[in-house]
Amino acid sequence: MNIYDIVIKNIKIANPEQETIFKGNIGLKNGKIAQITSKNINGKRVIDGKNYIASPGFIDIHAHIDGDISCAELSLVQGVTTTVGGNCGGGPMNLEKFFNTQNKNGFPINQLQFIGHSFSMRHKVGITNPYVEASDNEIDNMKDILEKEFCNGAIGLSFGLEYAPGSSFKEVIALSKIASKYKKLISIHTRLRAPDDLESLREAVRISELTGALVQVSHFVYQYGTGIMTEALDIMDKARDMGVKVWADSGMYTSFATGISTSVFDENHIRKFGWKMSDLFVASGSLKGHCLTKNLYEDLRSGNENAIIICNTGIENEIYEALLRNYVVLSSDSGPSPTGNMEEGHPQNAGTFPRFFRKMVREKNYISPIEAIKKCTLIPASILGLKNKGRMAVGCDADLVVFDLNTICDKSKFLGNGRPDAYPEGIYCVIVNGQVVFENGKIKKGILPGRAIEIN
Repeated sequence: MNIYDIVIKNIKIANPEQETIFKGNIGLKNGKIAQITSKNINGKRVIDGKNYIASPGFIDIHAHIDGDISCAELSLVQGVTTTVGGNCGGGPMNLEKFFNTQNKNGFPINQLQFIGHSFSMRHKVGITNPYVEASDNEIDNMKDILEKEFCNGAIGLSFGLEYAPGSSFKEVIALSKIASKYKKLISIHTRLRAPDDLESLREAVRISELTGALVQVSHFVYQYGTGIMTEALDIMDKARDMGVKVWADSGMYTSFATGISTSVFDENHIRKFGWKMSDLFVASGSLKGHCLTKNLYEDLRSGNENAIIICNTGIENEIYEALLRNYVVLSSDSGPSPTGNMEEGHPQNAGTFPRFFRKMVREKNYISPIEAIKKCTLIPASILGLKNKGRMAVGCDADLVVFDLNTICDKSKFLGNGRPDAYPEGIYCVIVNGQVVFENGKIKKGILPGRAIEIN
């Protein structure tokens, strides 16, 4: 009798909680994992796992998808089944409306949302200049907004302090205390002032020390992968040894991407970091594919076009140095193009997770398959407080990725070398809430089982 909706047979099952990979069969029913067994089982649909690995769906703890389906599809094809948006101080403000709209319309993958300080809340209370601090009245208004959005289901509070360098520590701590009160996570894009700025990391640690809140330091390699990674990790190690609740996420590239109009690309910031115009590459819009010149820079900064700029910086070995720490989880920092065209942008949008398995597991043998899977599933689920995701256990949500460890690899490239949106290889099947959404290299259009998850 076919008692399961889907059965995956002939599969190596990865259990990140038990740190095991074993042969077996998986039965899914009503959006949940209903059976894990070595015995023969049948379902309405049977998928031959071809002796590949079945893992809990990957969780991307730092992204900027924020309801953009085209961007979400590029996460889906990597095996990501849950993404966290509203990072770096941005994202939608009215989360009640956002969650209702997403769940009414459906979405390819699951979404959680931070409520952002440095763009979203500051703009909401009337602060349009990123170089000024908030007044006491504006801080009080932001605190009220934050409490409301926590009640609306935000996973936590995000800061993008490099984008709002005028934010005072008083402002940051006042909001962080609210996060601590509600037992919410704080995501911090740190306040970098120079390429060797470790004080920005000490500030993030201090926020956790003073408030007791759990702090997640964002895209660690983009912040500290410029020759100071060892020192930065030492700060994190010592803080954690003292019981400070700090974690980090990090990606697989040395070149970061952000908007030309942000404070990151003001002339003073560029000068302090020692970037040349030739280090800055236009990745979206009418000028994509060009390195910046002085004239191009001035034209784009004048507001004629909000292009994505990729900054070529960082040291490759520091990518791996960061991700080998057990408290550093994988993240993509993916986000939509301002033009809506996902054929442009950064290859991280389509390549991060397969690149991680290709480079760190298969090619360099830095980390075992099950340790790598934990970094993409159980550990981020634990940080986020998701008890039914990131786990391979009966009763957990049926978010799964089936992939071939021998062939999984990224195919996305920087503009000029290929397509930033090229699908990876080696991802056989992705299941979200019990429904197959990606299979044999193709997205099943119109199947939108992803949920916007409210955390209350």
